[in-house]
Amino acid sequence: MSEVAEPAWRAHVGGQLVEIPATIDAVCEVLASDPERLAEFEEQLGSVPALELPAFVAAYALPRQAWDEIDASIERLRAGDFSGCTALEDLDNAGGDTEVPGPGVT
Repeated sequence: MSEVAEPAWRAHVGGQLVEIPATIDAVCEVLASDPERLAEFEEQLGSVPALELPAFVAAYALPRQAWDEIDASIERLRAGDFSGCTALEDLDNAGGDTEVPGPGVT
């Protein structure tokens, strides 16, 4: 019988595709090297609304380098540097329609 791999998410960090843990136990294992961050994660975990749980777990699963890149991008955008960004209206709309029909509308 083949062994089932640990669930993981994939993210681009430092220009490389990396796997990050996708279970609470695996995130705790990664955070074990940073006891303060692990305590913060465990303290907040019980009060996170269920719909926000995946984003919460992913935020703690991301390595510090990923957050450094995110912070740098935010600062660049705040400074008015939008290089590398594509305006929503400039995105290729392969489907043709720009409007999304409401429920029951085809």
